[in-house]
Amino acid sequence: MPIHPIISEQFNGDIWRMEIDELTDTIFIEVRDNNDKKVHFAAVNLLDGTVLFNALETPERWLTGIEAAYDGVLLLHFYQTETGPTHKGLMAINAANGKMLWSNYAVTFDYLSVSGPVVYDSRIHPRKLFLTDIKTGATLRIYQPSVYAALKNNVRVPTAMAENELPLKLAPTHPFGNELYYFEHNNFRIVSLHALKAGALNQWLYIFDGEEKIYEDLLNASIQKLQPESFIIHQNRLIYIKNKSELKVVPL
Repeated sequence: MPIHPIISEQFNGDIWRMEIDELTDTIFIEVRDNNDKKVHFAAVNLLDGTVLFNALETPERWLTGIEAAYDGVLLLHFYQTETGPTHKGLMAINAANGKMLWSNYAVTFDYLSVSGPVVYDSRIHPRKLFLTDIKTGATLRIYQPSVYAALKNNVRVPTAMAENELPLKLAPTHPFGNELYYFEHNNFRIVSLHALKAGALNQWLYIFDGEEKIYEDLLNASIQKLQPESFIIHQNRLIYIKNKSELKVVPL
């Protein structure tokens, strides 16, 4: 029986990064418009597809990005300089409505623990780590490595393999470069591959129930080079990006 996406959300720009808040089943999207040098953000509920906010911009229109997400809050980072990759400063956004909760340009994100974000003040040397309240930005206590283990997520990625390594004949067409990506979940088999058609290189996604193909989608058409793995699995959902700008989620 065919299956259908529960989320098909088009964004105005290229999806640059996605982050999932495991506690609230919210996926956050970073969208960049390279022509206008603008970045904006969106949040979508993974359970019912509700768009919580979209096209959210910050006062810094380009030099900012997603850092982490936790307990209904999106953390954004800024950059220390315009030309370097070093992050500096944080801004917290309420996932429910896109409103800013707090900002602090002196602290820098280190990692996300099971109790929330661990940060440090970039003005203090040697570096000292602190646990921060993600809702308020307040310092809670000094970092304790034995207590604040890194938060693990449930995101899984496909395995790269050759066509002859597939357990069944699941490639509808011969993959370009003889490499594809494969994943099994809940008796479904997911395959993504590149293939040539009329001289153009395309990227496809297929879902099989046993050996029966029940879903397919053209991810990217007439591309110039091979793309990396094209989908992730989170809980019982297949999540992928189509044409660089559309978020799609399929239940498995």
